[in-house]
Amino acid sequence: MHLISGPLGTIAGVYETVIDELASRTLGETKLRPKIIASTATVRRAEAQIHALFERHSVAVFPPPGPDRHDSFFAVTEPSTTTPARLYVGVAAQGRSLKVVLLRAGLALLSAGQTAYEREGGKANRQNPADAYMTLLGYFNSLRELGGSRRIVEDEVRTRLQQYSRRKRRDSVDTLFSDRNISYEVLELTSRVQTSDVAAAKRRLAQPFHEDDRVDVALATNMISVGLDIIRLGLMVVLGQPKTSAEYIQATSRVGRDPNRPGLVVAQLNVHKPRDRSHYERFEMYHATFYRAIEAASVTPFSPRALDRALAGALVALCRQGNLALTAPLGAGGIQTLRATLDRFAIRFANRARNHDPNLSATVAQEYYDKVLHRCGRLLDDWRNIADEFQQTNTKLQYQQEVGAAQRLLYEYLHPDLPNLPAVRRKFRANRSMRDVEPSVELGVKNLNDWTPKP
Repeated sequence: MHLISGPLGTIAGVYETVIDELASRTLGETKLRPKIIASTATVRRAEAQIHALFERHSVAVFPPPGPDRHDSFFAVTEPSTTTPARLYVGVAAQGRSLKVVLLRAGLALLSAGQTAYEREGGKANRQNPADAYMTLLGYFNSLRELGGSRRIVEDEVRTRLQQYSRRKRRDSVDTLFSDRNISYEVLELTSRVQTSDVAAAKRRLAQPFHEDDRVDVALATNMISVGLDIIRLGLMVVLGQPKTSAEYIQATSRVGRDPNRPGLVVAQLNVHKPRDRSHYERFEMYHATFYRAIEAASVTPFSPRALDRALAGALVALCRQGNLALTAPLGAGGIQTLRATLDRFAIRFANRARNHDPNLSATVAQEYYDKVLHRCGRLLDDWRNIADEFQQTNTKLQYQQEVGAAQRLLYEYLHPDLPNLPAVRRKFRANRSMRDVEPSVELGVKNLNDWTPKP
């Protein structure tokens, strides 16, 4: 359920209308709907969110809370004295920028990890206990912060690490620091990385440090908050306090998943920002009770902008899969004779909009119903008009590029032909990915000396 944060949950709520309707069946006069099982560790107001997403009025928590909150029969909470827990360390520096803090902390962590790795036998010890701390995973709140930090890692951190053994602790005979050569190429896990390359990046992160394909430093944004279940990782640096506590918990839970190798999370906070400074001053108490600070995520699947993004694709999907005569790829043209039978699907979306929030007044709920029903009706009429226009030129219509050279009904948001289409056809856009909704912009840099002065 923590996946519903941001636009993902809102868009998912629209498509859940399609999934729920197609997965339901009627037995006599009773409509049997599918049972939905969801899991999470960071969610509040689950009942309201489930109602908005799945239109379910009752929620059963499993496992139910028992008489002892530390033992629910299905799970037991072990104290850190029995099983080492993840350790959080807060770092802040008055009068220093956050990039300087990142530089100093990165040098210390990477160099000290090398010392521990060599002390335990280095590459000769294939079960080296320091292996989990040889890959530094950096977490950033924005691509801008990640980009600036990447330059620091590739330049200053890499250069200084080669001679960092000259720095020694003043109060211990332990040298602590060792020289280390890290790869110039930093692994990046962000929206800028192609989806096909993400699997290869995860495979490399799971490689032990004695392998040639290992990773020294990996930098990531919130795309690793879920789905990155690599047991090996044990070291993370968080640059700046994330926007929500749920995001912070999910992101830092990517390290220390092996109970035998507890994770170390170094939170680097900017004391010049009030929010970061507040978290630094209350660091110990916040981390002892941070599950109490989880924010309630909002889910608004029938807001105007959500309908702009998802309603056309969801409505076409429900019509195609809910009516066998329209299911074939070239069945898109069948709406010319079946338009009147599709109103029931529009009514289903409208009912879902009316019932998605039980706290709405009867007047507001009816407004939701009327607006969604009207938009669905307009889309169905436009779909039929498109099919009628193509029939006049004996052109077939298909849903997407599936068979032959027939014209397509649905287009991706970034399809190159979309800007040249008539306005009525531009309404039928469907998401392929939440990452592909805005076009990229290319910038060309020109040297000032190349400018030709005007006569």
